[in-house]
Amino acid sequence: MPEITSRRGLLFGAAAVSTGALLTGCTSNDPKDEGGDKTQDSAPVADDKPGKPVTIGFAGPQADHGWLNAINVNARERAKKYSEVTLEITEGSNDTAAQIGQIDTLINKKVDVLVILPADGKAMTQAGLKAMRAGIPVVNLDRIFASPQAYRCWIGGDNYGMGLNAGHFIGEQLKDKKNARVVELAGLDNLELTQQRTEGFDAALKNYPNIKKVARQAADFTVESGQAKMSQLLQAQKNFDALWNHDDDQGVGALRAIKQAGRDDFLMVGGAGARSAFDAIKADSGVLKATVLYPPTMAASAIDLARALGQGKGISGMAEFEIPSSLTLYSAVVTKENVDAYMPTGFK
Repeated sequence: MPEITSRRGLLFGAAAVSTGALLTGCTSNDPKDEGGDKTQDSAPVADDKPGKPVTIGFAGPQADHGWLNAINVNARERAKKYSEVTLEITEGSNDTAAQIGQIDTLINKKVDVLVILPADGKAMTQAGLKAMRAGIPVVNLDRIFASPQAYRCWIGGDNYGMGLNAGHFIGEQLKDKKNARVVELAGLDNLELTQQRTEGFDAALKNYPNIKKVARQAADFTVESGQAKMSQLLQAQKNFDALWNHDDDQGVGALRAIKQAGRDDFLMVGGAGARSAFDAIKADSGVLKATVLYPPTMAASAIDLARALGQGKGISGMAEFEIPSSLTLYSAVVTKENVDAYMPTGFK
């Protein structure tokens, strides 16, 4: 999963609002042009009508994880929606030097806007700065550059919010249980995102004095690590009431370990929003009862933002003339009650 400096402040509760519905591009920048909605007399804003041609350069990740593959798929599919958008997409890379070279190529092609999910946000800040100085606005996707000068707009998920909402969901399920015990299957501990997810989870649990976190085990976002580390947790903890697993890919392995151990005496909450997790939640035949989203649809919304930037438009539903400088997506909780609505967004 991606590393990110999280934007905080989202609360547990309401379902996510579709960012993509707000960020679609628009038509001519001339306020006299007949196309395009207008919130102000001089501020045409986003709609789906074809407008000024825009070439968007996309430098994304290597698809070595279900979520990362979904990022690339969402970007491609969103670009196809707009007849006037040309997408120049690079071969995904997790190598910083290789990705910097790919971005240089896109800059030399003089694309109108760049969407970048950097292999390493801090290490690739100079690439973002170079594009911005060349007059190419950058939409920084998820892993954040070290300087705000390296991007025009940042859009990404909320790792702290994931933990917060997972903790509140578990807390509500166990609030009437005396001396409730929970465990946590985290991601890579050397990533800031993992630390933020744990921080949010712990903050939520403080609202439930009857609940104690009795164990935490770090994995590394793979099926194999999920299975191995979950087996260790199950051996060490013979009695607990709930598990939060940070990532649905490693959750596939965790569920295997749980099945092999014959355990069904606790509830499990996942993370990110994999289709496999949605299917298990819908079936309601095992321990997995919910997952908190880290939506890969952010890549589709990044394309919408890039289109709007390239056409000089604002966002429908907002009074401001310009798109925001940052957008933090909401970590909705998906349960049996609402899973059908989220099924189309589940990644494989």
